[in-house]
Amino acid sequence: MASANRLASETSPYLRQHAENPVHWFPWGEDAFAEARERDVPILVSVGYSACHWCHVMAHESFEDEATAAVMNDGFVNIKVDREERPDVDAIYMEAVQAMTGSGGWPMTVFVDHDGRPFFGGTYFPPQRRGGMPSFTELLHAVTETWTNRRADIDQQAAGLTETIRTTGSRLVADDTLPDRRAITRTAAAIGAQFDPEWGGFGSAPKFPHTMALDLLLRIHAIDGDEANLAMVDRSLDAMAAGGIYDHLGGGFARYSTDREWLVPHFEKMLYDQALLARVYLHAWQVTGRHDHRQVVEETIDYVLRELRHADGGFFSAEDADSEGVEGKFYVWSADELDEVCGDAAAAAREWYGVTPRGNWEGTNILHRPVFAALQRPPEVEEARRALFDRRSERIRPGLDDKVLTEWNGLMLATLADAAAALDRPDWLAAAVANGEFLLGSLRRDDGRWMRSWQGGHDGRPAGARHLAYAADHGAIIDAFVRLGEASGEGRWLVAARNTADALLDLFWDEGRGGVFTTGTDAERLVTRPKDLMDGATPSAQSLAAHGFLRLGALTGESRYLDAADATLRLLAGVAVEHPTSFAHLLGAVDLAVGGITEVVITGDRPDLVAAARTGYRPNVVIAWGERDDTSPLWAGRADDLAYVCRSFACRQPVSDPDDLIAELDAMAANT
Repeated sequence: MASANRLASETSPYLRQHAENPVHWFPWGEDAFAEARERDVPILVSVGYSACHWCHVMAHESFEDEATAAVMNDGFVNIKVDREERPDVDAIYMEAVQAMTGSGGWPMTVFVDHDGRPFFGGTYFPPQRRGGMPSFTELLHAVTETWTNRRADIDQQAAGLTETIRTTGSRLVADDTLPDRRAITRTAAAIGAQFDPEWGGFGSAPKFPHTMALDLLLRIHAIDGDEANLAMVDRSLDAMAAGGIYDHLGGGFARYSTDREWLVPHFEKMLYDQALLARVYLHAWQVTGRHDHRQVVEETIDYVLRELRHADGGFFSAEDADSEGVEGKFYVWSADELDEVCGDAAAAAREWYGVTPRGNWEGTNILHRPVFAALQRPPEVEEARRALFDRRSERIRPGLDDKVLTEWNGLMLATLADAAAALDRPDWLAAAVANGEFLLGSLRRDDGRWMRSWQGGHDGRPAGARHLAYAADHGAIIDAFVRLGEASGEGRWLVAARNTADALLDLFWDEGRGGVFTTGTDAERLVTRPKDLMDGATPSAQSLAAHGFLRLGALTGESRYLDAADATLRLLAGVAVEHPTSFAHLLGAVDLAVGGITEVVITGDRPDLVAAARTGYRPNVVIAWGERDDTSPLWAGRADDLAYVCRSFACRQPVSDPDDLIAELDAMAANT
């Protein structure tokens, strides 16, 4: 029997947060299953992540409680899982919990047998019976009783649940052709049916940003020019940037809002949200030219570079909602404290940020903008903002989850590279290059195998990477390196993208049905080999792979990448047009495939032509410039100091004037 908690040496900050619990936690692995078989007890799998507020609540209520821990230790082998390091384990058991309860979330509590088959589960359980929910200890006793006296019932339940999760997606049949662009534009109606015209976004509380749906609406607007689609995007972006979900002092967004008005967030700030939100605000600025959209891009990226960046270039995962054990304490203000900090600018700051003596949340003030689309601060408000930011910097910051995840870094790198190019920010490009070099140097084994997670050295442990990377890691890296190559003109990034794409096909490709499995052929065998299909808080492995394969194929001429994208999209495009909010990023890849990619080749030293190619919102354009790629047909026979606009490697007459290049690009877009 385990005599000590085994999490202290783990790389995950979330696991290490539980290292002092009286629960005899194991990390996920064979040691835990062997212990359960030897003791003949079930396994309790607890899944969460560092920035999860309710994970901290359940930890404090139950896992730090000696009496509860004694029940857990006596009746179970207990495994703690960081869902961000092990999305494969999380996905399998989340699907089981959703099948059992109709919903899911974190913390997730799942009971499994010695083969890893789930037989019961849920999310948060309270320490005392509440609202029809059993207490956590009541649940533990009930599971133990059933395991001891009705093992056959558990076996039957485990068999049924395992069969359910194994067959998910197996009924999908690949279509012979892809939907046309009219089918894509019609999805705007389904997305719009969920739109909140007053407060923007989709649905009611709690409200998530749904960045990929907003980005799809921008893409549809670029196709059909329907101003109603652009209006939905603008309203949503304005409301989020005005709300408390946005950090008005330091930039960046919280994960979601607990209310319809975007005022009260759960205050955790995730790297992937910064990447995806900065991206959609960037695209909106490219469409509208609005300064406030650009301001949000700049402040969000500046937040990431200031607070979530490792000195060597990697990006950390998240900041917690809590500081000093209190949710939101770092971010909120009393009217008196604001007056004291802001001095003569206090009245202006109160009005600008909606601050009152009564407050708007638990007697304190979450800073927000009472007026939408008015973010550009007048001088006295900017003076107040800086004073408030400086005072806030003296507070104890929320906990930092300082692991570096390959997938999330890929998402951020893609956004950073695009923003650096579009906004002509060489400092951002330098940060993007440093991030790419960090990923290549720290997240790959010596044999070239990508890894999922890296953590710096702590308490005498060396820095290092662990856990084999998943399909989503590879897909995000392909897209990021392609975009970094486009931003920098350096050929090495396309070489790295090709190597990653080859690894994705070699290790993850589903030869029978198309698309990619979550885990590689060299990964640990779980109760099923999952396949990440739907876009959620982050793009799915399928949509990331499809985008990366299409853009890489357009730049290199490699048909195997284009064929893989086609097979992936034909498997999912039919269901995607029926459920666009669950496949919004994938539908963007469908548009790349059916609308066609415009390839721009700029030869010689022509920064003016490169700048012209980057004007406006052109989601279906790829740019080759800088170092020549002699292996690509795009570069064959090209004269210097010219721009070539091509489709499927067939090029129009070259131009040398930037205005003529813009006209060529506009004409190409009009003819698709």
